[in-house]
Amino acid sequence: MRAFYFDNIPGDQRLLHDSGNPVSDDILKSIGLLHWHIPTNQQNQIDTVAKERNYKNRDTITITKQGLGDLYETKLKSFYEEHMHEDEEIRYILEGSGFFDVREHPTDSWIRCQLDAGDLLVLPAGIYHRFTLDENNMIKALRLFKDEPKWTPINRGDLTDVNPYRVDYLKSIAVT
Repeated sequence: MRAFYFDNIPGDQRLLHDSGNPVSDDILKSIGLLHWHIPTNQQNQIDTVAKERNYKNRDTITITKQGLGDLYETKLKSFYEEHMHEDEEIRYILEGSGFFDVREHPTDSWIRCQLDAGDLLVLPAGIYHRFTLDENNMIKALRLFKDEPKWTPINRGDLTDVNPYRVDYLKSIAVT
C-alpha cells in the first residue's frame, strides 16, 4: 500500500491525485489506520490476522462496471461520499486496485491510500473516509467482520460529529 496526501485538484476521482507528498507509516498509525501486505498466494495468513483481531465473518465483493451495470456510476458516487462506520472496515484486495481516502487529524487533510492485490487495510470505527476505484475500474476484495456482516455508512454531518463511535475514535487518537 502506498499513502500520500490527496492533491484536491478537481477531476475524475479515479485518477491518482498524488500531491507528491508521501504519508509515513507513523502518520497512518497516529490516526489508527493499520495495513499489511500479504501476497494473494499466502491467503492463509489472513486467517491468522482474523484470529488475532477477532474477525468471525467474511465475504467477497467485486466491483466492476459489468457486474453493477446501470448502477455502476451511482454506486461509485455513493462509496465516494465522506462517511464513517460504527465498526472497523477491513478489506483485503484479492484482484484489481482502488483508493481509500481517510481524514487526517487534526488537519482534516485527505490521505489517499492506494491499494493493490495483497494489500490488507483496517480502518477504525469512527474515522471519516471514502472509497473509489482507480482507472482500471475493477476490484475484488475480501471483507472481514467482527460480528455479522454489515456495511452501514453514516455520512459526515453535525450529528455524525457527536456519534459515540466518532467521539471514541477521536479519544483513541488523543484528539480533544
